[in-house]
Amino acid sequence: MVQNLQRARHLRPIDLARGHGLSTQAIRNYEEAGILPAAHRTPHGYRTYTPLHARALGAFLALVPGHTHQTATSIMRAVNQDAVEEAFRLIDESHAQLLDDRRTLRAVESALGDLAPATAGEPGASVSGRDGTFIGPLAGELGLRPATLRKWEHAGLVSPRRDPLTGYRVYDEADVRDARLAHQLRRGGYLLEQIAPLIAQVRAAGGLEPLEAALSDWQRRLSARGRAMLAGAAELEAYLRARGSAPGPGLLTE
Repeated sequence: MVQNLQRARHLRPIDLARGHGLSTQAIRNYEEAGILPAAHRTPHGYRTYTPLHARALGAFLALVPGHTHQTATSIMRAVNQDAVEEAFRLIDESHAQLLDDRRTLRAVESALGDLAPATAGEPGASVSGRDGTFIGPLAGELGLRPATLRKWEHAGLVSPRRDPLTGYRVYDEADVRDARLAHQLRRGGYLLEQIAPLIAQVRAAGGLEPLEAALSDWQRRLSARGRAMLAGAAELEAYLRARGSAPGPGLLTE
């Protein structure tokens, strides 16, 4: 059906819509958003589209899975306004974000690996007793100042309870786990605001073991996103060539 759209000379909104399982209103919305070039109008005011519009729609729908709907819209709008360099910049930003996500995943996996000996009962695991531990012993075990742990608490990385008699902070096993994970990530150069969502994932997963499955799923989603970016790039390249805006081979050589 899509190939037929690209061969037809004149297309109605319903033709584009059916070719991609969309509504005619969606086609009109895409045109108004700048995702599609402006439609031609018949003497009676009806919209008519061309194979170029079909390629634009195909490029947009292919870009969405890898770049999100908002970014894909901005990319197509830039292309249709002949601001191709801006479109390339937006694509570069998406790739940079994907690379950053991959680095974060590796950092978390590395941090979990470093935590394994401590959580398995080896040296360092005894800092958290049956009723928890206080800030001084935990800070000493991690090689930190107590002020650092208080800062992490303020950032939401740890949530110690207060001893009802003394008012001192008491870190239970989950708090010690979170502090160790935060410590490893900080050593990897991550900021507190980057670490907080990861700690939240550990808590939501119910610990480190369930998080391993989440990390595997995260890896699969990153791979799918990378492949989707390749598919989107191919469709966008076809659209650029149809518009006559793609750089020729001569621009890539001295």
